[in-house]
Amino acid sequence: MTVDPAGLDPVIHAQARLRVVVTLAALPPDGAITFPRLQQLLDLTAGNLATHLRKLEDARYVGITKTHEGRLPVTFIGLTSRGRVAFEDYTATLRALLDGGRTGDAPPTQTPTSREKS
Repeated sequence: MTVDPAGLDPVIHAQARLRVVVTLAALPPDGAITFPRLQQLLDLTAGNLATHLRKLEDARYVGITKTHEGRLPVTFIGLTSRGRVAFEDYTATLRALLDGGRTGDAPPTQTPTSREKS
């Protein structure tokens, strides 16, 4: 798995994929959601969602199960344990970046902007 310079997983970092992973991470560990419901929640086209799911599936971050309920085909999507760990790592890295790598409770030092100097 490649990591971008900031340490954020580029597979998850793309906006639409981040929204997918966040939605799936809200489910119980072995939970899954149907493709149409995920599409509705994220307001993505079927093709756009399928493209992002394929990228996440290639990274083994999501599992996709195709089955039938009665005579109708149904596709379930769930976050794999690898995907859950990747998301936890992603959020930890993001928190560290937002924290600026500071330790302790000291507030960040702010330098005056050019407007504040005048």
